[in-house]
Amino acid sequence: MAEEKDDSTIENRVYVFESLARAFVEKASDDLGSKNPERRTRAIRALADLAYVSCVVADTGALKPKAVRKKVLAAIEVDGEAPAPEPDEPGEA
Repeated sequence: MAEEKDDSTIENRVYVFESLARAFVEKASDDLGSKNPERRTRAIRALADLAYVSCVVADTGALKPKAVRKKVLAAIEVDGEAPAPEPDEPGEA
């Protein structure tokens, strides 16, 4: 049973990443193929971030969206970057 869950999780990761990466590559193909190492590195790093987010989303299907967002932002904090401010939710003052 655990093996089925692992296979399902991997399939979900691949599906989410494929969807996000396809859209990203269409928009960032010039950067990904750039001869400028900074542009290329920035685009590859963004692709890696999409892979990470895909894994978090696939692995946390039972969590509410806000909890998944916090997990992703916690990883950013570990990398030494400041997290984005949390947006106000509808109905919050």
